[in-house]
Amino acid sequence: MADEYADFKEQPGDDPDDVLFNTLYGVRTIQLNRPKKYNALNGSMIRKIIPRLKEYQKSALATTIIIGGAGPKAFCAGGDVSALASSISQHGDTGRAASKSYFGLEYKLDHLIATYPKPYIAYLDGITMGGGVGLSVHAPIRIATENTVFAMPETGIGFFPDVGGSFFLPRLEGQLGTYLALTSETLKGVQALYAGVATHYIDSSVLSNLTARLAELVFKDYSDLRSRLLIIDRTIEEFNTGLPPNASIPQIAGNVRIAIDHCFQFDTVEAIISSLEKERDSQAPGHPQQVKDWAAQTLSKLAEKSPTSLKVTLRQMRLGAKWNTSDAFRREYHIASKFMHHPDFVSGVSARLLHKPPTKPQWNPPALDAVSNEDVEDFFRIEEGEEGLQLLTQGMDYDRYPFGRDLGLPREEDVEEVVRRRRMRREEVVEEMVGRKEGQIGVREKVEEVLGRRCGVDDEGNVVWGR
Repeated sequence: MADEYADFKEQPGDDPDDVLFNTLYGVRTIQLNRPKKYNALNGSMIRKIIPRLKEYQKSALATTIIIGGAGPKAFCAGGDVSALASSISQHGDTGRAASKSYFGLEYKLDHLIATYPKPYIAYLDGITMGGGVGLSVHAPIRIATENTVFAMPETGIGFFPDVGGSFFLPRLEGQLGTYLALTSETLKGVQALYAGVATHYIDSSVLSNLTARLAELVFKDYSDLRSRLLIIDRTIEEFNTGLPPNASIPQIAGNVRIAIDHCFQFDTVEAIISSLEKERDSQAPGHPQQVKDWAAQTLSKLAEKSPTSLKVTLRQMRLGAKWNTSDAFRREYHIASKFMHHPDFVSGVSARLLHKPPTKPQWNPPALDAVSNEDVEDFFRIEEGEEGLQLLTQGMDYDRYPFGRDLGLPREEDVEEVVRRRRMRREEVVEEMVGRKEGQIGVREKVEEVLGRRCGVDDEGNVVWGR
């Protein structure tokens, strides 16, 4: 292989201090350091992070990696798409080539994180969007705080949920991932934990103490990655400060969650919109007003998005459910390249991010019915001889996150397994699940929501799966 780090060498104009690295015993910290830009990710930062991660991977002294952001507002608010759109506007094909190169670098980093062989922990303390999602959601341990603001806003700027969104979002429960991808819905604080975006929740005031405590951990040389992650998992719970006030109920729950799974199950955007309109306009006795209001708000959100982005993103969600990690990043690289040639990207970024105050983008085509199936499929078509993305890690791909059942809150399938195994009362199911997770914050609330939404009760008061 040619110089392994040829793509990652410092370039003229790179800021020497946009990423800060530190060592604390076995912990290696990575701090994104562009607080005035909400730590937006750019090529200069990626060119620093990748070689460091490769270095830490080889070092026996480096046992745990922690990534966070500088300043009080953001972990990372996204990739620096404003710079990309400006470059395309000013330099045409040269700008498109530079943007394609940037996405290639970004996806290589994200895939490296997704397949990293050592514990990698992300502190989602603040705004976590776009490129910041790529730096965090593929980590086995993702810690939300009261400051977390998570979203994938790409359909609103004429793009698509990239950075491995093809893999991560379809693997959220039910149709939650599709809903987040199309609407750009925001999850704040502990809601990121309930949704499965984060695996843990603690107060931001104890993050520095947690880092110091993690630096004290000593792993046995023969301990595998899973064993090390479980030790870290238990250590994080030492800093459990409880749920914040008024956060004991998941935001996306009950009748609204049922409506999300129903409305967003369809394979065309038109069918999703039709289902939402039925929910909004329903006059059925007992139809919850909360659901009608939610449907109306969701329709308004979708009406603001790029029609092309909506259709491409929905297709991406359905295909991504079958892709492994390498497939996801390689296919996203081609999709991103196609968007660099589509007018909606420059229009969306210019209107939403560059223009002060933000204005309404001029989408082209302007309506869903003007975006054909052939237009959508063209984004997924790989031309003969087209150069693919060369990833940095080979042979470590997977179809599901390998530690998804070990870390984070129980999934619905875990609750179903307990309910179907033997006859139990509701409180018994809750206590068993809480015991399995050793009292982890949020478990009780998540399990109670699942039971209320998915289960009934028989004549003897035992929980029955299915309503």
